Amino acid sequence: MRAGWAGTVWSGAVRGESARGGTAQAGMAQAGMAQAGTARGAEHEMAAPASAVPGRPATGVAEGPPVEEHPCPVAVPSGTTCGYLLAPERRDVPNSRTIKVGYAVHRAPHASGQAADPVVYMSGGPGSASLQLTGFLSQMFPGRDVVVLEQRGGRYSEPRLSCPEIVRGVVDTLRTPGPASAETAPLARQALACQSRLEGEHVDLRGYRTAEIASDIVDLRAALGYQRWYLFGVSYSTRPMLLAAARDPLGTRGVVLDSLLPAGARWYDESSAALTATMTKLGIAARFDAMVKALNAHPAAYETRDPLTRRRLTVQLNGDDAATILGEALHETDVIPIVPALVDGLASGRTELLQPLVDAAGDGLTSHEWGLYYAVQCQDQTPYNSFPDSRSPRLFTGVVDAAVCDAWDLPAARPEPDLLAPGASVTTASSDGTSIEGASSEEATSDGATSAGATSEEESSEGATPPILALGGQYDPTTPPEDARQAVSAVPGAKFAEFAGVGHAVFLSSACGRQTIAAFLDDPAATARACDPGAAPYPIVRPGGLLLTSSAYRLSQSPIPLGVPAAFLLVSAVQLVAGLISLLRRRGGLSAIAGLAGVALCALSALSLSAIQDWTTLAIGVPHALAWYGLLALVSTGLSIVEAFRLNAAAARIVPVLTSLALLAWLYGWLLT
Repeated sequence: MRAGWAGTVWSGAVRGESARGGTAQAGMAQAGMAQAGTARGAEHEMAAPASAVPGRPATGVAEGPPVEEHPCPVAVPSGTTCGYLLAPERRDVPNSRTIKVGYAVHRAPHASGQAADPVVYMSGGPGSASLQLTGFLSQMFPGRDVVVLEQRGGRYSEPRLSCPEIVRGVVDTLRTPGPASAETAPLARQALACQSRLEGEHVDLRGYRTAEIASDIVDLRAALGYQRWYLFGVSYSTRPMLLAAARDPLGTRGVVLDSLLPAGARWYDESSAALTATMTKLGIAARFDAMVKALNAHPAAYETRDPLTRRRLTVQLNGDDAATILGEALHETDVIPIVPALVDGLASGRTELLQPLVDAAGDGLTSHEWGLYYAVQCQDQTPYNSFPDSRSPRLFTGVVDAAVCDAWDLPAARPEPDLLAPGASVTTASSDGTSIEGASSEEATSDGATSAGATSEEESSEGATPPILALGGQYDPTTPPEDARQAVSAVPGAKFAEFAGVGHAVFLSSACGRQTIAAFLDDPAATARACDPGAAPYPIVRPGGLLLTSSAYRLSQSPIPLGVPAAFLLVSAVQLVAGLISLLRRRGGLSAIAGLAGVALCALSALSLSAIQDWTTLAIGVPHALAWYGLLALVSTGLSIVEAFRLNAAAARIVPVLTSLALLAWLYGWLLT
């Protein structure tokens, strides 16, 4: 995903998922993985040519760049092999040193007939890992080979361009309440320390940019012996995928662009306006502005964990910092519904409600290879932005990235036209769904030889635009769907789908998004929808829709306070049973009523919580009904007191009284405050 310094994670303690340092994507992928396949061959052993792979003939395809088999560094499903593409660090420099770009290939079993075209995937970032998604993707596309390619310099490539020095500089900056824009000197020092270390390891940072990553994609197809394949990119990786498709049109069957980041977008200059526009969609633009102003005037302190040492530390966040964190949180589909209520609470001074996102942000700081991130951003992105001081909120991401890139002083990369550049030609489709390449937009609409009836690949010619599917999330502030729609609208035949209630990286959070992609790969020319993208996965929680409290989130961190309601339920159940026995013996029934009230309170509370569709809601609040159900505890307490202080009452009668009073104090004095 496109990375910001706030991280792209939500607390796993609330959702039962690991945060996206291993990443939420990794958790989804791991859930669908089978037993890890045994790597074929020892480390650094040269792989057989692709044409020699059983069941994968590559007739007519010349042997491509060298690859090297290697044991898979992550759990992968059976039928998967891993390796390295051996590539020049800089293709523009003669005799440049060779680097290793990690990849995995999951080969789908094919009983008979022609195999479906494979799909190659790369994560975004820049700097996000990809291989951990191999199992997840193989489940998305069970009938075709799935190739997962790391970015050069990424976690599973060599060299690995990590940069903990910059992470340390960011953390140190957040420990002070001042605006980040006034504290860039320490960041610059740490950035230069990272750059010097990488250069001391003989890393040429100029070799880590979009153009080189795109060349890796093209070279890998040749190396593996595939005649053509589908390209699948998300967020940043849509850029190298589009560039690879433009360079290799005959090898590209189609392109899937999830959360498209158009090449001409000025991401940093437009990010504040995009975040404000998303808040407007959610109907909370005014409250969002009020929150930013309030926290800029009075920053809030949060205790969290250092992402590098895991020790406790205190950070000071102002309104711009909080806005950055919220913008990154909007990537997550299960966080989106609570943002209106959360922003309203923050604007009202309930700053403690931001704690779950603060805790999650630390994992985001270790989820990317920041040396690779900045090598790409400083050459391909920041040179084409002006970073105006007048924007509000002034997002922390832009401040940090500008400071690092100023320190690194890398040359700007020369822009190169990609598949969405003006004048691109289109691919039409035959009646049987096969692609007809080689027709420009004018030719496709004429009565010439390239018509809907032509099906032969021999009629294709270089320069055709392959089928394109773009997907966008309704509430994605990082790669707004409006930008993606406009970018693909210039390409005749390109498809765009916006998914309601979804944020960044549609395929990871939307089942409908995954179905839409799979249907496109099965038949790029199909017009029928695989599902309804207008159906939001969760309803939006409006201001006032929750009883705001941070106590439920604290319970997820330490469940010890749950001992109070657990003891109350146990005592109430015993009290109910004992009361029923007393009724049968005609000795009074107050205990039974008191116990029934207590059990009813617990049962109704459980039903109210189970009705919540999005469990992330509990990170900032609980249903209002819990406050009303608490009145049953008052009934139970009153009746228990009457029973306890009757003449000749057993001493044990005081236990229900004490547990009821403890529950009332816990409910109204802690949970609901």
